[in-house]
Order: sequence, then structure tokens, then C-alpha cells
Amino acid sequence: MTTTDPEGTAPRAGRDVLLELAVQDPDGVRVAAGVGARRVELCVGLGATGGLTPSAGLVEAAVATARSVAADGSTPVEVHVLVRPRPGGFVLGPDDLDVQVRDVRAAVEAGAAGVVVGVLTPEGLVDVAALAALVEAADGREVTFHRAVDVVADPVAALDALASAGAVRVLTSGGAPRSIDGVGRLGVMAAHARGPLGGRLQIMAGGGVRPQDVGALVAAGVDAVHLSAKRVVADDAGPGGGGDAGYEVTDPDVARAARAALDAVR
Repeated sequence: MTTTDPEGTAPRAGRDVLLELAVQDPDGVRVAAGVGARRVELCVGLGATGGLTPSAGLVEAAVATARSVAADGSTPVEVHVLVRPRPGGFVLGPDDLDVQVRDVRAAVEAGAAGVVVGVLTPEGLVDVAALAALVEAADGREVTFHRAVDVVADPVAALDALASAGAVRVLTSGGAPRSIDGVGRLGVMAAHARGPLGGRLQIMAGGGVRPQDVGALVAAGVDAVHLSAKRVVADDAGPGGGGDAGYEVTDPDVARAARAALDAVR
């Protein structure tokens, strides 16, 4: 485990770094519980789009599964729902924002512990007003700002806006295509969150994370590590069935490897 010195500039022993998995079905929740992940980000279309909002039925099923595995004595897993109704960029028109507010409320009503959102202005800054509306709709549940932060000009400065609007966590690769390539900026962001922001915002490393990357990400001072741990199951949908690319599931072996890598640096 690591934490920081009194100035918040360097990691040291004592801080718990959590594991989060991006999952797309209730079985992914079971895999997450089995490896001791503390949270899941529930979404659909992960590989094809980067993730979209799951259906109301899927949210309800995932929450029910999380409650069931906790009742059976497994590690309690929080379900955090990705709210992103369409692929593409993160600048929201009025209709986009209205849909996202409705989806946030629906996720909360279904029992989600939190939601994951990302909203930018046309100038490429955090849309503080839209984010505040989504935080209000979350009604006290945790709000994570996703990798939309990685396309702003200054992700470090964006942290102040996120904290002021009520986000508790940001998922980021440090502005790089993969987290391991952005590890230097992740360290700067983590120091800013610990220092000037007083720990009000958590930094979660995510984006192309492999189990072998976990040690370096933890050393950068992040609060959590996020990965999809997915594999593709071949399945021919047939004519009119959407193609034969198969579908994605959470791979227990990759999830266990990530857990082991995290345990190794504690």
C-alpha cells in the first residue's frame, strides 16, 4: 500500500488502492466479486464504442447480483453505471443532457451506488453547469467523471472544476492512449488531488490497463486502477443479426492477474 507525505507530493506505505472492473453483464459482477474488486463500471458496447448506457433491466440485474454475492459472503461490489447515451464526443446539447439526467435518476432508482459521466463545453473544457446537473440528479450517490478528461487541453487544471462541481473521482489515462504511457501525468494529477484539492477528488487510472502495468500505476500515486479484463466469445449472429464478431465477457483469468498484481505491490 502507499500514501503520501505531509506535503502530498510522494507516495508512501499505508494507502489502499482499489480495483475496479468495467463489466457488461451480471456475470461480470460475479467475476469482480470473486477477485475482490470493490467497484464495477456497468456499461454496454465497450469494445465497439468505449461504453454506452446499459438498459434499465441490466442495471437492475447487476445490482441484484451484487447484493446476492454480498449476501453469500463474497466481497461487496458497488455498481456504478456509465451514463453515455451515444458514441462520439462529449459536448451535450439540451436533449443529450436531458437524457443523461433521466438515465442518472433511473440508475439511482435501480439501486446503483454511483454513476459515471463526462461532459465538455464546445471549447473543450469541463462543462461545470451540466456536470452539476448530473451530480444533483445522482442524489448523493458518487459521481465519477470518465475519460472525457483526457481530451481537454489541461487535465490537471480540469481537476479543480471537477471537484467544485461535486465529482468524487476521475477516470483517466493521463491524457495518453494507454494509462502506462500517461503515468507521468497521472502522478502529477494524483499529487494535485492530494495537495491543493485536499483529497476531495480520487484519481483512478484507466485506459488499456494490463496486469503488468498495475505496479507502475500504483507507484504514480493513484487511488484506484480500472480495467475491462474482457475477452471476445465467438458467435455468429446470422443474417440480420448484427454481424459475426461475437460478444465480450469479463475474463476471470485477466481479472485474477490484475488482482494479484495489485496485491504484489501492497
